[in-house]
Amino acid sequence: MKLRHLFILIFLFFTKINAQELNCSVQINASQISGVSRMVFDNMRKDISQFMNSTKWTDYQFENNERIKCSIVIEIKSVQGNRYTTTLQVNSTRPVFESSYESPILRLREQEGNFDFEYIENTPLVFNENRHGDNLTAVLAYYAYIIIGMDFDTFKMEGGTPFFQKAQKIVTNAQGSRFKGWKAYESRKQDNRYFLINKLLDTRNGAARRGMYRYHRQGLDNMSQKVEQARKEIAESLKYLQKVYRVDRNSFLLKVIMDAKYKELVNIFSEAYADQKTQVYNILKEIDPAHLKDYEKLTKNN
Repeated sequence: MKLRHLFILIFLFFTKINAQELNCSVQINASQISGVSRMVFDNMRKDISQFMNSTKWTDYQFENNERIKCSIVIEIKSVQGNRYTTTLQVNSTRPVFESSYESPILRLREQEGNFDFEYIENTPLVFNENRHGDNLTAVLAYYAYIIIGMDFDTFKMEGGTPFFQKAQKIVTNAQGSRFKGWKAYESRKQDNRYFLINKLLDTRNGAARRGMYRYHRQGLDNMSQKVEQARKEIAESLKYLQKVYRVDRNSFLLKVIMDAKYKELVNIFSEAYADQKTQVYNILKEIDPAHLKDYEKLTKNN
């Protein structure tokens, strides 16, 4: 953990050497499908894993033990020829300084129907950042940049911007795609790929990204040495999220952050002083009512 932090903090924006960045595990769940060879899904898993882990997404150097840990879970709902109807779940974590703990950064599940694609065995997965080719590689590349950008944001203030801009370009290129998930008018709840990247780059949501930097660098990374001070920093970081909520109550970015962090927040503040628990609880119940039952644990035994 220490090596990765030192690497990112010292060399992140100064050293540029081509290398792969992701340590991505891939799972294909095809339990609902019959009449299709299991070999097809095994090859699909291998191809996607190869694509995510062997593509050079940035110019920055990562050692093998420093790659960003993430996972992709694809559940196959139906197959018609070479077309697959699926659901997609994307997760990523980030190490905490001087700890074996991995903090969740991204836990996102796309709504059903948003991730359909065509896959042909023995056909290489190739991504072209200048045009929209096949939907499978476009979605995978989009989330690769989201994962990297959100990780970089936790090490350097708004450090993920260049990668979010890459993801935004993928969305722009996909506006003519026949597949769903790319366009604003397709989602009443504003919770698809289009809205996620636009929220990440929207200045009205900038406080959320700055809050995540403070949460991790000034908070979690100091938990092993200064627990109370670290908790205070994390509590203060929640005020940044509160600002975003009060400007944009339907912010998909805020939902994505809280879906990843709610359990961790309960654990962090379960041992806090009563007044701090109350302060944190009041913020959390306002900005994330979806997880209110979990946050109510903080009100017990105060």
